Amino acid sequence: MSKTIGIVTSGGDAPGMNAAIRAVTRVAHSNGLQVIGFERGWDGLLTNSYRKLTPRSVGGIIQLGGTILHTLRCPAFEEPGGVETGAETLHANNVDGLVVIGGDGSFRGALELSKQSGVPMMGIPATIDNDVFGTDETIGFDTAVNTAVGAIDKIRDTAISHERIFIVEVMGRKRGFLALEVGICVGAEVILIPEKPLDTCDVIKIMEENSKKGKRAGIIVAAEGIGDTSKLAWEMQRQTESEIRLSILGYAQRGGSPTARSRLLASLFAEKAVELLCEGRGNLAIGLQNGVIKSTELEKAAKTTKPLDLRLLKVAEMLAI
Repeated sequence: MSKTIGIVTSGGDAPGMNAAIRAVTRVAHSNGLQVIGFERGWDGLLTNSYRKLTPRSVGGIIQLGGTILHTLRCPAFEEPGGVETGAETLHANNVDGLVVIGGDGSFRGALELSKQSGVPMMGIPATIDNDVFGTDETIGFDTAVNTAVGAIDKIRDTAISHERIFIVEVMGRKRGFLALEVGICVGAEVILIPEKPLDTCDVIKIMEENSKKGKRAGIIVAAEGIGDTSKLAWEMQRQTESEIRLSILGYAQRGGSPTARSRLLASLFAEKAVELLCEGRGNLAIGLQNGVIKSTELEKAAKTTKPLDLRLLKVAEMLAI
C-alpha cells in the first residue's frame, strides 16, 4: 500500500500557494505516493474535510492566486482538544507526512500537531510578509512587491501632476520587509517600518527639506504596523502647506497571479519537501539560503525572529536625495 502525504494551506493566502500544491502533488505521485489536501486550513483537520489530489486535479492552477484548498483562521485548533482532533484525523486517513504551506504561525501549529500525532511535518514558507526565519524569501513575497510597485508607480504620476505628497500604506502588521523593498523599488522619499519608527515631526522635516530642494511631490511608503496612517496624513496636512493624500493598498497585495519568481520558489520548495519526506525526515522548514534550497529545523523557523537588514534604509535615504 502506497504512503500518503497530506497538504494544508494555513493562515493568510499568498500568491504561489497553488503552485506549491501542484508541485507537491506531482512530485509525490512521481515517487509513488498518494496525496490528499485538507480544506480550509486547520479546520479541515478538525472536520476531516479533504480531497484527493492527483496530477490531473491540480492541472491549470499554477497561474492562479489564492489557494484551491482555501484557508481561514482557526482559533478552534488552538483550543483544548483541537490538536488532538487533528492528530486523530491524520491517523484515520493514514497520513504519513504533512506538508504545511504558510507562515510562522502555521509552522507553530504544525509543531504541536507533530508532537501529538507523531506524523512528520514539512513547512513550506508562503507569506507576503517574508518574515519566516530560515529563508531569504517566501513564496508570494515577490508577487506582493510587484503588485504594490505597479500601484505606486501609477500613484506617483498623480502625485507629480498635482504636486502632492502621497502616503501609501502597504501590508505588514508586525514586520517591514514588504514596505522596505517596495519603498526602494518605487523611489520613496520616506519608508516607515515597525522596526525603526519615525515621529511625525521627523517625517515632516524630511519632506520640508525635499521641498527646499525643489521636490514638490513625494511618496511615503508605510507598513500598516507603524500605526494609524490616517492620523499621520491629518497631522502632516495640518502642519505643512503641502497637499497630503492617503492611499491604502490593502488586500490587493495578497491576490493576483503569482510572478515567475513566486512560481519557481513554490516548485523548488515543494520538490525539496517531498524529497526529504521520502528520505524519512520531518519537522523541517524549506527555504532559500544564499541561492540554495535548504532546510531548517521547523521549531527554529517557527520561533526565531527573522532579522531585517536595516542597512537598506540607509540605501533608500541616499537614493531619495
